[in-house]
Amino acid sequence: MITRLLAASAAGLALLTGTAHAEPVKGAPDLTHNELYKAAKLPKVACKLDKGTSSASTKKYITKLVGCLNSAWRPAIKDFVPVEVKFKEADDKKSCSTGMEISSSFAEICRTTIEVRLADDWVKAKDDLKAFTSIVTTWSGVVTGQTGIGRAWWALESGASESVMDEHNRRYYLQIDCFAGVSAKSLGRAVKDWKPVTKVEDFWKNRFHGKPDNRLHWMEKGYKSGRAGACNTWTAASSKVA
Repeated sequence: MITRLLAASAAGLALLTGTAHAEPVKGAPDLTHNELYKAAKLPKVACKLDKGTSSASTKKYITKLVGCLNSAWRPAIKDFVPVEVKFKEADDKKSCSTGMEISSSFAEICRTTIEVRLADDWVKAKDDLKAFTSIVTTWSGVVTGQTGIGRAWWALESGASESVMDEHNRRYYLQIDCFAGVSAKSLGRAVKDWKPVTKVEDFWKNRFHGKPDNRLHWMEKGYKSGRAGACNTWTAASSKVA
């Protein structure tokens, strides 16, 4: 299952209710002790990418990138289901998860595929920073979806406390960041400075990324280790997910 994740995000997760405590998360083994964390370092995947500046070359780039991510994460995820990419028509600006009309390029999980809308901001760009970052970050939702992490996050209770709910959400999105770092390492992406990566904006306003220093911490931690086990934000101290 790789559904509901972006939709839940955009809705502000207003349905999280009940009783819970924030530091750290307890009573949710699919989050704190997920089998994914025991997986070995992701293999090195040869993934030579050339985006170009045409729609056709950008589609080829994204399709290859998603294929490389399938290869990278297959050994780590039990019963892994390969994910395909689908390109929206140019005039289709509607997000399946939020219902918003978006004029720029964006990627999101729709049911069991990654759907991508291409516009000039990705196609005409001389570098692939936005396209690579957006696809790899979206892919992190595949990881959380196929491992039960996303479902367990959705089911967390907050005791009707906004601060607890917000911390849960930051734990989730910082883990997404960390998984993106793991992916980049596996694909041989050379990243010396993660600050430009953190400045690539989501297509919807996400206030749950956490402090810039914490985003950098988790991205770099995932990248340096190359293992999903480095990304257990659910047992981290609150200061690390602020």
